[in-house]
Amino acid sequence: QVQLVESGGGLVQPGGSLRLSCAASGSIISVNVMGWYRQAPGKEHELVAIITSGGSTNYADSVKGRFTISRDNAKNTVYLQMNSLKPEDTAVYYCTGNVYARGSYYEDYWGQGTQVTVSS
Repeated sequence: QVQLVESGGGLVQPGGSLRLSCAASGSIISVNVMGWYRQAPGKEHELVAIITSGGSTNYADSVKGRFTISRDNAKNTVYLQMNSLKPEDTAVYYCTGNVYARGSYYEDYWGQGTQVTVSS
């Protein structure tokens, strides 16, 4: 069984920074793409950023230049550095990973979500 556990959310003032982490654990053989999505109240689930095992990245236009996704393949961990935060970044942030686990094949797993609130 595979688990993804996020940490690092919280309350921050506009213009501030937060760093989210998400660690995958379990009977993992390898992890392909990892990423972050978010869902704000009354809005649809949306992609924030993704990163391949080789380090290629893709970002939503709304976060380009402010957010940076990175990963540590040895730790099966993905990070999201969020700078210049805006109130519209307020949402529950979910990490996801495409994981190859023992007894299975590549499947998508999701974390439980972490709240990010940007407010003065």
